[in-house]
Amino acid sequence: MLLTREQLQERLFALHRASLELVKDVSLETLLERIVSTACEQAEARYAALGVLDDDGKLSQFISVGMTDKEIKRIVHPPVGLGLIGALMNTEIPIRIPVIHDHPRSVGFPSNHPRMDSFLGMPIRVGDKQLGQIYLTEKIDAPEFSADDEMIIQMLASYAATAIKNARLYEQMKQRDLTLTRRNVDMSLLNGIASTLTSSLELDEILNKTLGLVMNYMKVEAGDIFLLEEDKNTLRMVLHRGQAAEAFWTRNIFTVGEGYPGIVAKSRQPMIGRQLASDTNFLRDAVVQAGFQQIACIPLISGENLMGVMSVATRANEPLDERNIQMLIAVGAWAGLAIENARLHSNARRLAVLEERDRIGMDLHDGIIQSIYGVGLGLEGAQLMLNEDPQAAKERIHQAIGGLNQAIRDIRAYILDLRPRQLGNEGLLNGVKRLIAEYRAHTFSEVNFTGPESDLKDLPHSQSLALFHICQEALANAAKHAKAKNVQVAIWTTNERALLEISDDGKGFDTEKMHSSIGHGLANMQTRAHAVGGEFDISSTLGEGTTILVWVPRIIGRVIN
Repeated sequence: MLLTREQLQERLFALHRASLELVKDVSLETLLERIVSTACEQAEARYAALGVLDDDGKLSQFISVGMTDKEIKRIVHPPVGLGLIGALMNTEIPIRIPVIHDHPRSVGFPSNHPRMDSFLGMPIRVGDKQLGQIYLTEKIDAPEFSADDEMIIQMLASYAATAIKNARLYEQMKQRDLTLTRRNVDMSLLNGIASTLTSSLELDEILNKTLGLVMNYMKVEAGDIFLLEEDKNTLRMVLHRGQAAEAFWTRNIFTVGEGYPGIVAKSRQPMIGRQLASDTNFLRDAVVQAGFQQIACIPLISGENLMGVMSVATRANEPLDERNIQMLIAVGAWAGLAIENARLHSNARRLAVLEERDRIGMDLHDGIIQSIYGVGLGLEGAQLMLNEDPQAAKERIHQAIGGLNQAIRDIRAYILDLRPRQLGNEGLLNGVKRLIAEYRAHTFSEVNFTGPESDLKDLPHSQSLALFHICQEALANAAKHAKAKNVQVAIWTTNERALLEISDDGKGFDTEKMHSSIGHGLANMQTRAHAVGGEFDISSTLGEGTTILVWVPRIIGRVIN
């Protein structure tokens, strides 16, 4: 039955209003349901459906209107793309027939499917690509669908194609946004780990911060770190963070190959447990009793060396994300390298301490102790001479007193060298004057100081601190090594520089040998000067003394040629 002009115009207006609602919707699932409902209303069909094709052109979604959920469940299987559905998937034109069974491509319906006779099918296309199809069956109050129905649904299909394309673009944008957000989270973790690992060589700080960042990234309730001991067979838990600490600490030692930590240590591969209660490899019953469902363990590796194992555990049932596990593997490699570096640094510090103790012991034994021993021998000789030659005995006692005074000066020189001092807020000039006063008190040597008229309060703190420590080191060297009787300290400035010069009349040394094997003190002074953009120079002559000259820029960041 053909529509009158007024009826057709009314339907076109209704279709236009419906299409405006379609393009507003950016949720693909909701959009598909609206399209099929609109088609059913516009064509006055008893049943309607919409099929959506995937990128390979196969039916991926099938949304129907007109049948109840109970009726749908009774049908043996959903549409698979045969018969008229298959024909419509491979055509650019609509299919409109009064009786489905009369069409040569008809294959009938599955069991429990309601009877359907009239049919109108319309492809949904964008350019030369088909996105899906609209199926309409059983025209209400008419034996078949009309040409007007076909025109209306064809127009709807055009609107639907645009709406589906927009919805898919929106879904893709959401997915890209989600991917970008995940990458930002990943980068935040990696940046946090990198910052932690590069800002510290303290093992405890590295372990604590790394585990905290990983737990926050994984959104888990607990985590721990096992380190491999020197026997290369024992894994000992050194850190736990999060909930149920008592449960985790009930089993804090594993051997390689035993339990989750041991298996990961042996295989050097990550291990994920998603049902801990029934997993025979998980040997921490208290953790299961505390409600934890899943655990992820990763090896901490540096090159070919295993450092330990990191674990994170959760009470959640949702499976741990594989993407997160891959991130943890990368973190494990970084953390392993940082742990090894921290251990090497710690060993180097211990070795340096031992070497310094040995050096001090040798200096004390060969110098001060021998001097005191010599004083003791002199006093024994004086005791024997008291009756025979009192004058000679007095001379021996006088010499012993001189020897004791020298030993006291040597001991004070060691105290001066070993006792740490800080600049504080007193300013460079006052700090240097304090160093000189301490030097005089401990060594009984003479120090002359020449300084600028200004107090140098405008000199940046980093520059002041560098000059202060260089002066401290130079005075210590003059007392301990040079055995100087007189020291000259001078500070002066130019428009762009602050300069410090320290000269002594001590033993001096061969500068050629110094350049080939520079000592720790001289190396430290050079490093401090260079660190603030300055320069350091030293000159020395055997038997005549040493002069140290250092300058630093008066403004931070200025490079002076």
